[in-house]
Formats: sequence, structure tokens, C-alpha cells
Amino acid sequence: MAHVVPEAPFKTADAEELYAVSSWASGYFEVGSDGDMQVLQRGAQASAVSLPAIVEGLKAEGRTLPVILRFPQIIEDRLDRINHSFQASIREAGYKARYQGVYPIKVNQRRVVVETIAEYGARYATGLEAGSKAELALILVQDTHPDALICCNGFKDDDFIRLALWGRKLGKNVVITLEKPSELERVLRVSAEMGVEPAVGIRFKLHAKGAGAWEASGGDEAKFGLTATELIHGVGRLRALGKLSALQMIHCHVGSQLTDVRRIKVAVREAAQVYVDVVNMGADVRYLNVGGGLGVDYDGSKTNFYASANYGIGEYADTVVYTIKETCDDGDAPHPIIVTESGRALTAHHALVVLPVIDAIGPTRATYELPPLEDEVHAVVRDMQELARDVNLKNYREVFNEAVSNKDTMHSLFDLGYITLLERAHVEQLYHRTLLRISKVIEQLDYVPEELEALPKRLADQYVVNFSLFQGMPDHWAIQQLFPIVPLHRLQEEPNREATLVDISCDSDGKIAKFIDLRDVRATLPVHDLVPGRPYYLGAFLTGAYQDVLANNHNLFGRMNEAHVRLDGKGGWSLERFVNGQKARRVIENMGYETAELHGWLQDEIREAERSGVKLSDEAKREMTELYDAELVGYTYLEQV
Repeated sequence: MAHVVPEAPFKTADAEELYAVSSWASGYFEVGSDGDMQVLQRGAQASAVSLPAIVEGLKAEGRTLPVILRFPQIIEDRLDRINHSFQASIREAGYKARYQGVYPIKVNQRRVVVETIAEYGARYATGLEAGSKAELALILVQDTHPDALICCNGFKDDDFIRLALWGRKLGKNVVITLEKPSELERVLRVSAEMGVEPAVGIRFKLHAKGAGAWEASGGDEAKFGLTATELIHGVGRLRALGKLSALQMIHCHVGSQLTDVRRIKVAVREAAQVYVDVVNMGADVRYLNVGGGLGVDYDGSKTNFYASANYGIGEYADTVVYTIKETCDDGDAPHPIIVTESGRALTAHHALVVLPVIDAIGPTRATYELPPLEDEVHAVVRDMQELARDVNLKNYREVFNEAVSNKDTMHSLFDLGYITLLERAHVEQLYHRTLLRISKVIEQLDYVPEELEALPKRLADQYVVNFSLFQGMPDHWAIQQLFPIVPLHRLQEEPNREATLVDISCDSDGKIAKFIDLRDVRATLPVHDLVPGRPYYLGAFLTGAYQDVLANNHNLFGRMNEAHVRLDGKGGWSLERFVNGQKARRVIENMGYETAELHGWLQDEIREAERSGVKLSDEAKREMTELYDAELVGYTYLEQV
């Protein structure tokens, strides 16, 4: 008799591999020995804190879910990593100028994010970038380092320029980036009116393009930037007016989430050559701003896949520093201060969305007991009964094809009235039972036939999660951006279900059916079966960049609760700040309604109902009014599930 080797028990290391945690977490998250996902301070094991423990601690204080967990210390560590990488590259290359980072607040304007970067980043003279008057108003009052750059990008009117020049009057290092040729004359006119010497940057429209989902933001067809002809004209105009000293920065933008380091090198070389030529035209340019694009490896594959990046921070810094140095040395130009506008790489890791699972639905969940069929049943029902009885390695493909054919036939027969609703229900149950047995067979195969590759998705559960995709992860809905999603606990148990996720919005697009995988994109997420009476939490990680900014109130689901958590480095944590999510009243008012007006309209409806003959007691009217008013000040998400 052949010896059967027992299957090894599932371990937390298996969970770490299954969800590729070590590949995308950058040392900030890991699977703990107890099966809980943990957050770490600067990668130190002694600082590890259970994420479910934080969630339960918040619930014990009366906080409601869903909630965004924010860890400002991760932002601080990202600042350290990026600045230390550039400092190391500058030392090794013998580069004769420094590095200064700038954070574009369009990536995430939440207060905790901007204040953390401004205050902690002051040690590195980290600056901030504004793309609108509102963003500039927010930036000018931040406690930044005196040398920190404030870059004013985007299209501008007179008031935008005035506000920027007031920043210079206040001693801020404000640089106004010219995005189109006509902005130069506007800046010169307003600065003359105010009697303030401007500091100007010119964005050059690179020919080089990045790679990935946002590559169209660079290249010849880019929205912003001056062409070579326009740049030469602008430099000549400044020289003619005796204001060439105002030109302090050459600014370029390759794209966001750059996936391929080779594309970065080509673009930086082009930008550096532009800088060299402008310097040779007599301009004393101080800064070369190579823009944003430092990628985040969302899926952990370390490739040029759109959700990944085939380089790390160190390689990025080396590429930028050495390329600029070589180009400047060849052109006999002084080394400029290197500026980058990394936003995604600074903020993505610091936030995660806690997704409470509130239900599970799907074709292989526990089925209802159907009434028995009559003795004389339709042939299609009998065929399905026979198919479901015997599925094996020899006939599984034939059984699958016949089952699919029978199901299609059943729908046609039902539409024509030849089979009953009860017979249809029996066929559906038999169909899913047959597919489930086929799936058990193909688990033993080294090669899965093409027609059966989608079978796991057909059989997958739908886990209903208490959040809105449009509010919490809008990039997944809009551009199919992938985010790591992992159960926050029970990771010492082997997941026994496959699921897609659906949110509580009343929109069929409110679903997640693409998940990270080191080799491909998964159609389902491995999850655990729900246990009655026990909560089950998933975490959507790396959501700190753009998701807060792009979130929308589809179905009037408002901003989620958020907890700002600080780790003590010894395995403990404290709640720095809890920001309540939007109440229904606030979201409704954003649509042009007033709370008092709504309350009055309800009373009008009650009186109209009574006039039409509806009998309502004073207690019933009071109960209805109290419920209505309470809902106006309640959390927009499900609170009793």
C-alpha cells in the first residue's frame, strides 16, 4: 500500500506568502505569530501592534466602523528613507549640490498628512506644492523650514499669483511655475503692481514619457509645460527685461507611478540637458525639479506591471543623481539642487481601510431545502441529476460542457413556459453542485483547461463589506488600481473560501473582483468562512495616496471615521486623534439642502398624510420625527449589522 504523506498544517508563514505581505508591506506590516496582521514602527519587531487589537480598542471606546487607520510615523519613516537615499547617492556620486523634496498636497490634503510632512520634514527642508488657490492658502500657514520650497503649479489667475507673492513677502521660498507661455506676462504684471520680485520656474514639456497607467500625463501631448520654442522665448523675454535672475527652477514631469526605472533615466537625462542649455543661455537656475512619479509596489512583484515598480527608493535616487551629474559635467554646468515631488511614495503606506464583512452570499453557500419534484420531471432536470452524481478525472470536461449546455437550455425552456419555477430552482442547485465537484477534480491537475480557468470565479462567494468603494477606494472603481487586501486576523487558519467583495452602495460597480498576485491578477480573494457572532475584518492597505482626495459621495455615503494612531515602540499604541466621518446631514447639505428645511418638509408630509385619511397618533408622529432627525446626524454607514 502506498504511503500517504499527510498535508502540512497551515502556518502564519503560509499566510504571509499567500497574501505576499512581505513583498508589498515595505517592513511596515507583517503577519504575527497569533495570526493577526500587525503594524510595525520602522520595521522593529519589538514595536509590533495587532491591527485587530486596535480595531477592538476603538470599538470599546464606542467608535464605529468602517474606519481608516492612519499611522503618521510611517509618513515620517518614508521621509527618512527618501532623504537618506538621496543623501547617500549624493555622497557616493560626489554631487556638488543637495536634495530637497517637495510634497504635492493634491495626493492627500488631509490635515494629519500635510502637518506631519511639514513639521517632521522640516529637518530636511521638505517643501509643499500647490495646484490651486485653496491648496496654496493651506500651505502658506504650515510650519515649514525657511528654505523649504513652496511650488505653485497648475494654471493661475491674478489672485493665485498675488497669494504666491504675498508668500514671498512673508519670507517663504515660493516659486511660481509657468505652465503655459502667457503666464509669464501675468506674473510680471502682478509682481510689478505689488512691488515683489518673483521667483519663477518653467515647466518644460519633455518628449520622454513614463510607463504605466499615467504615462499620458507626460510626453509631447502633456497638459502642462512649454515647448523648446516657448522656453527660449521666455528666457529671452526675461533677459530683455533685466529679470533673468527671477528664473530659478527648471521643472519637468514624467508621470505618476512610474513603473520602469529605465524610462526614468531617459526622462531625467532630457530634463538635465534642458537645464544645462538654459544655464548656458545665461540663467542662474538654482533648482532642477524632476517632478513626481516615484512608484509604489502595490502588488509586490517588483516588475514594470502597472501596479508595481521594478526599482526601489535607492535605485531611484541613484538614477536621478548620477544622470543629472553626468549630464551637467558633460555640459560644464554647475550641479543644481535636485527637487522631486514624490507624493504617492510618501503617503500610500500610512493608511489602511478596515472593511467589516457583514454577510456572505454565493452559489455554494448553504442551500435552501427545496420541495421535492413530481415523479414526472423534465428531461433537462433528469440530465442534471445524472451529471451531478458522477464527476471524475476522466469525464470532468464532458460533464462541465453538458452542465453549461443544460443550464442554457433550462433558461430557454423556462422562458417558453415548458418548465416550472421549481424545476428551474432544482436545475440551478444541481448545476452549482456539479461545478463544485468539478472544481475539486481540477485541484489535482497540473494543467487546467482554458474553459475551466474561470471556474473559481463562478463559484466564488460575494463577501458584503460595510463601506463604499467610491468613497474608500475610488481608484479601484475608476482605473482598476490594485490594492493589497488581507484578512486582519485568523491568519493562522487556512482560508477555506474564495470571494469577491461587494460594498453596500446601490451600484453594481461597487465591487472588487481584482486582487494582487505576484504572477498575475487574481479574480478572487482567499478568505475564511464567517463564524456567527464573531466579527471578520479585512484590511485594504496602501490607500494613503489619492483615495481620500478622489473619494466621492455616491449614494451619499460620506467620509469614513479615521483614527490617527501612534505606536510607542514597545508594542503599545495610543489614539492621537479620532476624526468622525461625515454625518448624513453634512453630505445632504453638500447637495444643496438645509437640515431645517428637510425637517419642515417632513412635517408637511405628515400633515398631508393625515389630511388624506392616514391615522397617526401623536406618539407615532413623534417617533417618526425623532428617527428622521437622528438619521440626519447619524453615520452614513451601517451601524447595526
